[in-house]
Amino acid sequence: MFKPASILFILMLTMPAFAAPLIEAINGRQVESLTIRHPTSEDLVVFEGGSRNTIDKWGTVPERIASDASVFVYNRPGYGNSEIATTPRDGRTIVEELRGVLRHKGLRPPYVLVGHSLGGLYMQLFARMYPAEVKGLVLVDSIYPRMIKKAQDFPLSTRLAGQLAFSRSVWREIEQIDDTGEMILALPGIDDKPIVRLMNQPTSSTAIAVDFGAFRTDKATQDTVRALYPKATKVSADSSHQMALTSPDIVAAAIQQLLPPTRTVTSR
Repeated sequence: MFKPASILFILMLTMPAFAAPLIEAINGRQVESLTIRHPTSEDLVVFEGGSRNTIDKWGTVPERIASDASVFVYNRPGYGNSEIATTPRDGRTIVEELRGVLRHKGLRPPYVLVGHSLGGLYMQLFARMYPAEVKGLVLVDSIYPRMIKKAQDFPLSTRLAGQLAFSRSVWREIEQIDDTGEMILALPGIDDKPIVRLMNQPTSSTAIAVDFGAFRTDKATQDTVRALYPKATKVSADSSHQMALTSPDIVAAAIQQLLPPTRTVTSR
């Protein structure tokens, strides 16, 4: 039988050590990231943030998940303290850069991919490009292929406001959203993967949808988005677009669905 002191020591060994984001040179560029390595779990959860979102926009979710699995979250080029990249900002380039960072960190697949908003679009592409490296996918109020118009089709006021309000890194990503969506649709489906789709659906009568003329709202597009991932688990929540901040329990629970049950220490 374990003595109380022995049980405490084992628990201390198996608890993840929380760390602050680290800035390091990876493939010739400064990258800001946070890695929490679980001492016993073989699962790794990789987070990809939305447009303009930095590591902090995931709130407490990474630390919650770190009790069950290793965690990696980072800032894309031009976000936070990550150096601006001169490479194209299409989804394929971003996926390859992320894989390069993961290899540099010694973080091996398969991964549970978690993507918010635009990050969800990138994670859909990652999963289709490299299905053997992906264990599952959680899409947090994600963008889907064909939801967003080509940037040149945005209203002039939206284009001008976006270029003034957003950094060049962010706007270069926005310009490539439609092309990234077409990359996804050109690749085989991933219906054999467990997928959770989290959708923010405010119920308040004062909630106002704002798209600035950037979204396609025709029936054909809506049907295309609904038909994606027919086997996925769908979860609707009265939250906000920043679901990790306003509904961390829901986001963490969705990720935990794709992880094995936590093993507990028992006495004999």
